[in-house]
Amino acid sequence: MQMISGQTKLIALLGEPVSHSLSPVMHNAALTNMGLDWCYLALPCPQENIELVLKALHTVNCKGLNITIPHKKIVAKLCNELTSVAKRTGAVNTLLPNKEGGWTGTNTDIEGFIAPLQNAEWTNKQAIVLGCGGSASAVIAGLQNLNFEKITIVGRKQNALNNFIEEIIENPLNAKYSSTTLQGCLTDDLTLIKDIQQANLVVNTTPVGMAGNPQESESNNMPLGKEIWKHLSPETTLYDLIYTPKPTSWLTWGNKLGCKSIDGLEMLVQQGAASLKMWSGTKHIPIKIMRKAALTHLKH
Repeated sequence: MQMISGQTKLIALLGEPVSHSLSPVMHNAALTNMGLDWCYLALPCPQENIELVLKALHTVNCKGLNITIPHKKIVAKLCNELTSVAKRTGAVNTLLPNKEGGWTGTNTDIEGFIAPLQNAEWTNKQAIVLGCGGSASAVIAGLQNLNFEKITIVGRKQNALNNFIEEIIENPLNAKYSSTTLQGCLTDDLTLIKDIQQANLVVNTTPVGMAGNPQESESNNMPLGKEIWKHLSPETTLYDLIYTPKPTSWLTWGNKLGCKSIDGLEMLVQQGAASLKMWSGTKHIPIKIMRKAALTHLKH
C-alpha cells in the first residue's frame, strides 16, 4: 500500500462485523496499482450509529463506501438518491457522495453474484435462497436475471419472510421477471426437505458459518444445522456468500456428498471492482491483482 499523505482520500466499508473482511486487502492492492492516493478502511459500525457515521464521512469528503451485513437495507432508506438497481433490490452495497450533500446508493452485488454462474445454463432450474436480508435481495435479482423457474426463500420469521417476498413481487421493476415463481419457507418447515432434494442451486446469504460472526457457535456452524443437508443431491450446486473461512463447513460437507461448491470470494472481487470503477471513474480496474491479493491473504 502507498504511504498515506496529507492528500490521501478515504474510501471505506461499513458493517458489523468487518474485522474478517478482505475488502481492504484487495482494494488497497488495486489502488496502489492504479496510482491513486486513496486508502480503503474497514470501519465497524453499530446499526444505531449508521446515520451519524454516514453524515460524518460525507462531511470529511469520503470518496465512496461499501455497505455490508447487516446494514444494506437500512442504508438504502438513508440515501437521498437510489439507482434503478438499488430500487429493484431495496438494498445497497455501494455509496457515492452527491452534490445534494448526501449519498447515492447502488448495488453491485448482483453483478458480482452472477459472475461465477455465467458458465452454466440455469433457465427453468430451481433454487433455494437461505436468508431474507439485503444480500438475499441482490441474489434473487441475479437468479431472476438467469431465468430460474422457481426460487424458495428460507427465513426464520413468517412476517419478515412474507414482507420480503411481497416487496419483491410488488416492485414494478421486477414485473418482467414474473415468470419466476417465488415461495417462502420457514426454517422448521418439513416441506423444505423436498425443495432441497429438487434444488439445482442453494445459496447461503446468512452469516452462519462466517469467521468472526458474534452469533456463531461451534455446534452450529452450518445454516439450518447439519442434519437437513443429508438430503442434498450430488447434482446440486452450493453457493456460500461467505469467503472466510475458505471453505466454510457447509461447503466442505457438500463437497463430501459430491456437490459442486462456490464460495463468496469471486463475488467479493467482482462487486468490489464494480464499486471501484464507479468511485474512480476509471473503466480499467486491475481485477487480477485484487483477486491475487485476496487469495494471498487467505493463504496466510
